[in-house]
Amino acid sequence: MEKTIIIATSNEGKAKEFKDLFASYGYEIKTLLDFPEIGDVPETGNTFAENAFQKASAISKELNTIVLADDSGLEVDALNGKPGIYSARFAGEHGNDVKNNEKLLAALEGLPLEERTANFHCSLVMVGPDKEALHVEGEVSGQILEEEKGQHGFGYDPLFYLPELDRTMAELPSEQKNKISHRAQAIEKLKEHLDEWL
Repeated sequence: MEKTIIIATSNEGKAKEFKDLFASYGYEIKTLLDFPEIGDVPETGNTFAENAFQKASAISKELNTIVLADDSGLEVDALNGKPGIYSARFAGEHGNDVKNNEKLLAALEGLPLEERTANFHCSLVMVGPDKEALHVEGEVSGQILEEEKGQHGFGYDPLFYLPELDRTMAELPSEQKNKISHRAQAIEKLKEHLDEWL
């Protein structure tokens, strides 16, 4: 496991972004799909950063290697930052995008567009044996539309409108989304510290 980094996700799409990044450093990337014995790490933090740190440190201890975890979600100003860390399970069932989007639309019903401001937030935490944790964040600002637009992406992407592009996240081709997303911003910050940290 000497030159291995584990990405704490079972989502291949997420892992691909990191594979490209770490390949240039000579690291092999594995995901939780490679370690079915690990199971779910409970996320009991109150912030994205706390949850990412919990995940990364628990898995790093168990496998004695470098682990990168991300926790991300949607923060809507009119809802005092909700759904926040509960973004994936806003409507109760984990990862039900349809129900989550329906609940979000119901919560914002009647509000004009200018009051439907929101951020996508991403916290990345890297933990390794005998290393200080490395924590970076990325954010993208936008507005929540009254109806879904676009076929790409997942989660809240079809409702998340980017005024400067006049598109929702779900209307962007994946190459473009992966350049401007909250995760892309966090990865850019991660790059600034990687040489030194690795």
